[in-house]
Amino acid sequence: MSEFTDAMAQLAGGVAVITVRDGRDDLGVTVSALVSVSLEPPLVLVSLASGGYLNEVLLRQDRWACSLLSAGQAAMASRFAAAGRPGARHLVAGAPHHRGAHTGALVVEGGVAALEAETTQVVPAGDHTLFIATVLAIPYVTPTLQPLVRLRGRYRAVGG
Repeated sequence: MSEFTDAMAQLAGGVAVITVRDGRDDLGVTVSALVSVSLEPPLVLVSLASGGYLNEVLLRQDRWACSLLSAGQAAMASRFAAAGRPGARHLVAGAPHHRGAHTGALVVEGGVAALEAETTQVVPAGDHTLFIATVLAIPYVTPTLQPLVRLRGRYRAVGG
């Protein structure tokens, strides 16, 4: 598997934080497997490890938010990627954020864009689960910022 991992690490992927409000708790995780699926209707796909707790929550909670991080937000990406991380409210403390109007999920501000989405299809795929979701709202788009990408196991600015 190491060879497969090494091969796929050669492909840059945009870095995003997926968040969901589950009852009184907020959860989140950093992903680089988020893609646009359809323009009409607007659909996105996110891939999560099947064994993760966020995956379990998204199987019962359909609405979630996605903050597409900017080049200056590598620390935020690292916080949401850390093993044993606390709840998402603690991870965004001190950083600009708000609750999505359609999902109640935390939306990290200062990224290149943010989406609120509702899962419409779940597809088991190997050791991951694919969540296909309709975009409910786009809280912001900031095309003047550079996106954060993951390439060869490191966070980088586009062109960096």
